[in-house]
Amino acid sequence: MTEPEEKKPRRARGEGTVYWDKRLQRFVATRIVGYDDRGKEIRRKGSGKSRSAATEALKRRVRDYEAGLAAGSDRLTVADSVKDWLLYGQGQVDDATVRKHEYMCAHIEAGIGDVLLRKLTAKHVEKLLESLVATHSTRTITDVKACLNAVVKRAMARDLLERNVVELVVTPRGVTGRKSKSLSDRQALDVLMLTKGHWMYPYIVVSMLVGIRTEEMRALTWDRVDLEGEPPTIAAWRSVRKSGDTKTEKSRRTLAMPELVADVLRRRHRDQAADKVKAGSSWTEHGLVFTTTLGTALDAANVRRGFRSALKLVPGIDPAEWTPRELRHSFVSLMSLGGAAVEKISDVVGHSDTSTTERIYRHELRPVIQDGATFMNSFATIEVVAPDWHMEPLFKMPGDGRTSQA
Repeated sequence: MTEPEEKKPRRARGEGTVYWDKRLQRFVATRIVGYDDRGKEIRRKGSGKSRSAATEALKRRVRDYEAGLAAGSDRLTVADSVKDWLLYGQGQVDDATVRKHEYMCAHIEAGIGDVLLRKLTAKHVEKLLESLVATHSTRTITDVKACLNAVVKRAMARDLLERNVVELVVTPRGVTGRKSKSLSDRQALDVLMLTKGHWMYPYIVVSMLVGIRTEEMRALTWDRVDLEGEPPTIAAWRSVRKSGDTKTEKSRRTLAMPELVADVLRRRHRDQAADKVKAGSSWTEHGLVFTTTLGTALDAANVRRGFRSALKLVPGIDPAEWTPRELRHSFVSLMSLGGAAVEKISDVVGHSDTSTTERIYRHELRPVIQDGATFMNSFATIEVVAPDWHMEPLFKMPGDGRTSQA
């Protein structure tokens, strides 16, 4: 009489098929979870050193499928997702923004790069941000968090993650950085009077007395400058951003310019024509207002070095303590000193709302309405004589190393 064969244990509902894989030397559990649009079976698998471990792994894969998560998402690390976002998720941004994002993401990869994306918790994010508190500014910590937030959102959009824990974390305060400042009215007049012979003088005058952004200044073209109108105007409709657009929609604005600015730009136009003749075939025409002596665009480093070089002519001002964008801050404070309301200032400088003007640019704001160009006319003509600013060439223009008049 033969012995009865031992029956295999009945599989539990939802367990699927479990078998021993000789090549992997592990148990493998597999189950059909659905069908694609062509009727082909969609299977999920799980493996483990024991039958129960393989079954549990399969159950996790099935739950992921039912939650709409992509296969293999449980193996992705934060570093994997960061690299994916840097390569494909940034959108149309300029090179400077790309470098900034790479710098911020380096902090993320160093801190939590080896954490599985699916295992990322609010605690991980909090520890990352707290590790930066002692050595980095609040702005940098905010930017790191923003990059991580964008990385996680991209992962969610690709069904790699169910929720965004980054948004649950409060941004800690970091090291207090140097606040932006503005020139006083006395300092501003000194700058306007004493930098007349420098090639940066036209740039300084337009920036300080019209208040457009430095990125808009570098992209300003002559076809956006109306020197014959009543009043003369500047149309700030472009920037050096990769898209060519201004920072916000409200930043597209046409501004009346003070008489000193119009006079300086007329002289700048004549000087640029002379530069073009001198350069000959080396001249590259871009239609820009502010260029090198070869017609090429000024980059941020050109402007920064030139501005600080010009400030060396002004006693009592340390050039190392100032940046070109603070000419715009000075414009806001000077308008306020002249009695302009914050709403008027916000419109002129192209802020989307008055909170930015008050929070970032507010150095001295007073609630009385007055037109910006009108005030700047009276301010700039107190001690600055417009017709006599043209001097002998004392400074080298960036480009070919030749000297050029202002």
